[in-house]
Amino acid sequence: MKFINQLGAYFLMLRGMFSKPENPKLYWKEFMHQCAEIGLGSLGIVAIISVFMGAVSAVQATYQIVNPMVSKVIIAQIVRDTVIMEFSPTLICIVLAGVVGSKIASELGNMRVSEQIDALEIMGINTKTYLIMPKIAAAIVTIPMLVILSMFLGIWGGRMTSSLSGALSVQSYDTGLMMGFIPYNVLFALMKAYTFSFIVTSIPAYYGYHVKGGSLEIGRNSTKSVVVSCIVILLADYILAALLL
Repeated sequence: MKFINQLGAYFLMLRGMFSKPENPKLYWKEFMHQCAEIGLGSLGIVAIISVFMGAVSAVQATYQIVNPMVSKVIIAQIVRDTVIMEFSPTLICIVLAGVVGSKIASELGNMRVSEQIDALEIMGINTKTYLIMPKIAAAIVTIPMLVILSMFLGIWGGRMTSSLSGALSVQSYDTGLMMGFIPYNVLFALMKAYTFSFIVTSIPAYYGYHVKGGSLEIGRNSTKSVVVSCIVILLADYILAALLL
């Protein structure tokens, strides 16, 4: 019963976001601010994880290819497909659930506890539209861009590792990247990125917006939002793979 009540409150929150903005310029300013916070604020951690993710994939692929009859060009294909289809969209969004999601939950929770949300509602502002909608819209715009960047950096990390370790030359790696490439895989990864970006922001926003209590409850709801977001991302990952592949 508690799960059903929370699910209903979550969808009511989403429905309450879709109302006419009181001041479109103010909403645009908040949207751009959230784009900078989510996109530029997460750029460093995404770049570091992506490079090492591709490098580790290349090392593990090299380790498992022990049959001399198998061409090592397949290393590039393994790195390309694992990075594009799974690592970049899923792993990066799980990391962002902790980085971005906890920040959103804590920010809204602090505003709820300090009665800033109540003050905005007394002024006649739809707080769901003003506080939550720009965050979700900014995530839907910026997170897929981060995922695309992660794809390039992951493949480049595998290329650099293969070249430095002597497992595969740069020319052979580039040749392997082009062999058997399926453009639909990139489209599939972007579908996952858009879905996960909505999850990464909407679930923490729900937990932060509905905080009851003090600072201790803010921390608990922030942690709970990250856990729930990661579980929903993995569930959505399976559902999308089953439906679209």
